[in-house]
Amino acid sequence: MRRFLTEARVFNGDRFLNDTGILLADGKVEALLPATATPEGAEIIRFSPDAIIVPGFLDLQVNGAGGVLFNETPTADAARRIAEAVRPHGVTGVLPTLITDSKEALEAACSATGEAIAAENSGVLGVHIEGPFISVERKGVHNPDYIRQPDQDDLDLISNLAKDLDKNDARILLTVAPENVADEALAQLASNGVVLSAGHTAASYERTVEATRNGVTGFTHLGNAMPPIQNRAPGPVAAALSTRDTYCGLIADGIHVHAGLMKVMLAAKPQGRIFLVTDAMPPVGTDAKTFILYGQTIYRRDGRLTTADGTLAGADIDMASALRNCVTMLDVPLDEALRMASLYPASFIGLEKKYGRIAPGYAADFAIINDDVEPLETYVAGNSVWSKD
Repeated sequence: MRRFLTEARVFNGDRFLNDTGILLADGKVEALLPATATPEGAEIIRFSPDAIIVPGFLDLQVNGAGGVLFNETPTADAARRIAEAVRPHGVTGVLPTLITDSKEALEAACSATGEAIAAENSGVLGVHIEGPFISVERKGVHNPDYIRQPDQDDLDLISNLAKDLDKNDARILLTVAPENVADEALAQLASNGVVLSAGHTAASYERTVEATRNGVTGFTHLGNAMPPIQNRAPGPVAAALSTRDTYCGLIADGIHVHAGLMKVMLAAKPQGRIFLVTDAMPPVGTDAKTFILYGQTIYRRDGRLTTADGTLAGADIDMASALRNCVTMLDVPLDEALRMASLYPASFIGLEKKYGRIAPGYAADFAIINDDVEPLETYVAGNSVWSKD
């Protein structure tokens, strides 16, 4: 069915447009037309003039949401349920994230991802494997019993999944510690389409930069699970900021990284290279005060998710809130903040020709928000999948 969305403002990924409507067909944007147009055979859907139609948000690091934890149930159903649970926050595409776990869990997550994306309009864009090829020294809440170096079976499993996912315009994002993965392994993964991100690492500046020459193109939750910058040991954070073409995920909750440092990061990187992630856990979208991870209780208090000893365990934030924080806490202009939640993550995983803009041929995935970045409605493939009313 053709639909024509009109009377709201439109942010097309580049600029705000007034007096513009969006014609949809077959789950994609067909055309941008004058708001007063009456396309033949199209259902006319009118929004409040106070609403803004923006590209749907993409979250490349979602451990869980809506009471679901991907590590606990690495299944296609769990992946789809996580994607559905974040739609009230304007998110239309996710990478369900498996943190460091057993080899069996890794294999299950890989298998589940292929099944999940086969479901029409699931919102699952692939999978983020965060570990187990990370640093014990910078493990955070990850279980050290599972941390290891990849063997050839791992490399083949992940490479084959990447090639299979690519057939459906989906991606596998793999977080690694450069000191724990050889350059030859990085190159093999990258050559097969795996998106490589450095994280949970204590690697030197020099080793990190070398890894970017062998396939690492991004950094996972920059500033977290990494040593701080020091004058004579700048480490991976400085490497992330000084390598101009790499991308950096940022948890903009004011807890994982101080607002002042986030401003420095934004000033240091070229525009378009920092994108928002939530690192969300099961309580997001619920009233739950605790959940279980690796058999231990994680507590939800004052915007934090922590173990009993205070170790952070993911984040208690949704994408719309992270976007608002960019505007109010970091003084990022709204148009740039919107790109940080849509176009830039799409670009990082090579899907910028499908997501992140409202333009002919792009997916008809939208968040409808107000001026305060409060989600009002979410569209996936041209259909309303969540509404505040």
